[in-house]
Amino acid sequence: MKIFNHDIQTSTHEAVGGTHLYSGRVLGLSEPDDVVQLHPALKSEWEAICAHYLRIGLSHSQNVVWSLSLEHLQVCSDYAPSVYLFGDAVNSSSTYAQLFRAMDEQWFKVVEFINSKNNFIQLARDLKMAVPPTTCFHSSTAVQTLDGFAYPCYVKPSVSDSGFGIVRCTEPRQLEAALLELSDQIPFQVQAEVATSTFINLQYQITDNGLRHLLASEQILNGCVHGGNRYPTTHQPWSLFDPMAEWIADQGMRGLFAFDAAVVDGAEQAKYLAIECNPRFNGSSYPTLIAEKLKIPQWSSETFLTSYHSLADLDLNGLEYDPQSGKGIILINWGTVLVGKLSALLAGTAEQQAELRTSLQHRLTDPMRLFLPKDPEFANCEPART
Repeated sequence: MKIFNHDIQTSTHEAVGGTHLYSGRVLGLSEPDDVVQLHPALKSEWEAICAHYLRIGLSHSQNVVWSLSLEHLQVCSDYAPSVYLFGDAVNSSSTYAQLFRAMDEQWFKVVEFINSKNNFIQLARDLKMAVPPTTCFHSSTAVQTLDGFAYPCYVKPSVSDSGFGIVRCTEPRQLEAALLELSDQIPFQVQAEVATSTFINLQYQITDNGLRHLLASEQILNGCVHGGNRYPTTHQPWSLFDPMAEWIADQGMRGLFAFDAAVVDGAEQAKYLAIECNPRFNGSSYPTLIAEKLKIPQWSSETFLTSYHSLADLDLNGLEYDPQSGKGIILINWGTVLVGKLSALLAGTAEQQAELRTSLQHRLTDPMRLFLPKDPEFANCEPART
């Protein structure tokens, strides 16, 4: 039995929007005997998501604690803890960080170490793994000259989630401006852009039987921000990443972790460049594990905007996942409907996924809003890009 607390507020900047609502996406991973901690704001959507999961045949826990307090992990000590990140990426000395350290110091320490992009690059080099040209700095004051950097390049805070703080620079002037925006105390790296549009995510899981390959998927990106994943993929470079995965497991890691890698076409075969390690659940983990539960062999996951703000107002009739046909939509990050967005798994062939995507986008738009007068303040604004 497990207790799930997948609050992301201690690892994700609020700029991504509605971070307090992301705890709901773990619900589909749970089983009836588990305990799930959810933000109380999700109570309004509970009945609708339970009905959706019942119709598609997805089992889940009904044992809900409407609080994200980590104290419940200690209260329910008979349950194995499952958390989004075993640590605090925002404040390493916070009360939450101290609690995690007290629960399992080795797990806490390896997460803190490898969650640093600078530490990851150094370890990858030690293990002879291919990485993009990268220069690591402990602070912006350590940069003596802008000569020698390849362009385009990315300025990346050493600890960053959902692409927050990452800036693409095409010339020295932009790089200089990006460095001025950094705090003097923040470690960061400058990494050359990889000339490719293909990036993959390799997920590992540590179970009672040891380390296992969970799933390799291709990433769907919006700029440098994760927008979704598609499975299956022909890219399966497990042997290149196993040495670091085994090192991480030996250091005391538990649960899930994943590597992001760039795929570069070569004359004879593809080359894989390690970008970073996420020592935690990531956006692809939730559709991955739900697809595994339902034995779905082909799928994609994406985030959609909606003009609705309640699951009860959505009409998914005829689009929901059907176990018999193996086709349909499964809501993953359902609580964020309260702020006008949803993430969903689209099950089926590539053609069926395209049809589902079009149909879902149509259903997520309230036709009445098409006829509302525009607010003069925003009449000349372009739609937001996310």
